[in-house]
Amino acid sequence: MDQDRQPGEVSFMTVAEVAAIMRVSKMTVYRLVHSGELPAVRVGRSFRVPEHAVTEYLNQSYMGTA
Repeated sequence: MDQDRQPGEVSFMTVAEVAAIMRVSKMTVYRLVHSGELPAVRVGRSFRVPEHAVTEYLNQSYMGTA
């Protein structure tokens, strides 16, 4: 969530960072990635998730209390 990024520049997060933001386990994030619900890029043996994908996922999953 860096404010010094250039327009169009993508910021990636680790699975651990995504899990901390979503307040779930890393295994839950891995399940979301493997099912295709949360897009990710594989780098070596690890995954990186675009920051905007986490925001979109949370916005789509939000259930209002109306």
